[in-house]
Amino acid sequence: MKAFRVLRLVSTIPARTHQSFLLNPIFSHGCYSAQPEQHDLNPNPTFSDSENASDSVFYSAHFTIPNMDSYTKTEPQSPAEPSWDMKYRAKADQLVFGKESEGLKYKIMEEEEERRRRVLAKALLEAALQTADDEEEDEDITVKEEDQKSLAVGIIGAPNAGKSALTNYMVGTKVAAVSRKTNTTTHEVLGIMTKGNTQICFFDTPGLMLKSKGLPYKDMKARVQSAWSSVELYDVSIVIFDVHRHLTRPDSRVTGLIKRMGASSHPKQKRILCMNKVDLIENKKDLLTVADQFKDLPGYERYFMISGLKGAGVKDLSKYLMDQAVKRAWDEDPCTLNEEMMKNISLEVVRERLLDHVHQEIPYGIEHRLVDWKEFRDGSLRIEQHLITNKPSQRKILVGKNGSKIGRIGIEANEELRSIFKKQVHLILQVRLK
Repeated sequence: MKAFRVLRLVSTIPARTHQSFLLNPIFSHGCYSAQPEQHDLNPNPTFSDSENASDSVFYSAHFTIPNMDSYTKTEPQSPAEPSWDMKYRAKADQLVFGKESEGLKYKIMEEEEERRRRVLAKALLEAALQTADDEEEDEDITVKEEDQKSLAVGIIGAPNAGKSALTNYMVGTKVAAVSRKTNTTTHEVLGIMTKGNTQICFFDTPGLMLKSKGLPYKDMKARVQSAWSSVELYDVSIVIFDVHRHLTRPDSRVTGLIKRMGASSHPKQKRILCMNKVDLIENKKDLLTVADQFKDLPGYERYFMISGLKGAGVKDLSKYLMDQAVKRAWDEDPCTLNEEMMKNISLEVVRERLLDHVHQEIPYGIEHRLVDWKEFRDGSLRIEQHLITNKPSQRKILVGKNGSKIGRIGIEANEELRSIFKKQVHLILQVRLK
C-alpha cells in the first residue's frame, strides 16, 4: 500500500517541481526502503575507520602485472619495414629510371649489415666461451659431509659503503636492500654462496661509525650495538669503505674506523681491507695513494680494490675467500631457499622500494612487519606486510593520493619478488597508524 500511495503522490506533483521533489533525501529514503536488501558481492574487506581506509591497502590481484616469462622490458616496436627486396628494387630503379646512386646506396647498406653480423657473431662467441668457463665449476654434484668446507664472512664498514651491493653480487641474487640513503640495512642479513665443496656465508651488517674521540658509536637502537658485538664472531671480516668518497670528501670517522679495525692482528680472525666503488675513480693512480695510506696497518692480511655493484675485482676476492674455507659441514641447503630466508628477502625488497619512493626521515620511522605468509598448492605465495607509521601525516605521505604511492611501491616489489622466487606472488601491503 505504501508503494501505491507514493505513486499517487507523484502523479499529483506538477512537472515543474517533479525533479526537485525526487532529489529530496526524505522522499529518496522512502523509495529505496521499498527495495529488497542486496547482498554485498565485494570480497574485499571493509574498513570502518578513516585511518585504515581501502586506499591504504595494496593488493597485487587488483593490478595488471607482467607474466612470469616477461621479466625483461619489451622494446618499443620499430616502424614497419618495406615488404619488397631492396636488391631487386635497386635493379628495377637502375633499368627503368637509370638511378645509379640507389645501387651504390644499397651496396653500402649491405656492407654495413655484414659488418654488424660479424660483430654480433664475435660477441656471442665470446659470451658463450665466458659462460662456459664460469659455469664449469658450478655443476650440480653431491658433496659428502666429510668433504664439505664452509666459511663465515662478515662485511663491516661505515654507512653507505656498499656492503649490501657486495653481498648481493657475491650471492648472485638480492638478499639485502640497496639504496643511496644511509643506514639502509637495519639488521644482520645472511647470504649464501656455494661453489663445489665450499659454502661461504656472508653476513651484511648495519653501518658502523666512530665518535670524534675514536670510540665506537652506539645509538639508542640495538642494531648498531649488535653489529659491534658480532665483529669478533666471523672467520673473516671484510672492512669495506667508499674510496671515491674518501678521495673527494674524506671523513675522519671512516678513517678512524679503518685504523681501529686494523690496529692489531687477530689470531682467530683474518681481516681484509676492500676499497669499494673503484669504477667511479677516473685516475686509477689515486688508488695507489690510498693503498699507501693504510699499508702499515698490521691487522689486514690482504688489500682488494673492487666494485661491488659492477663486479670489478670481485673474482679475486671470491677466490681468496674460497681458499680460506675450513673443513666444516654446511649450514644451509645450496639448492633451495628456506622459508626464513625467503621471508627476509621479501621484507628487504619492500624496504628497498620504500626507501626509493619515500624520503627524509619518514622511512626510518616506519615499523615494518611480516603479518602473513602462505604457500598454496599451485606453488604461489601470499605475502602480507604492514607498514605502521607514528603520525597521520606520515601515513598520508606514504599512501599518496588515492593510494598511488603505496600502489607503486607494491607493484615494483611484487614484480621483483616474482623474478627472485620464480613463482607467482600475491603481495598485500597495508599502511596503518600506530
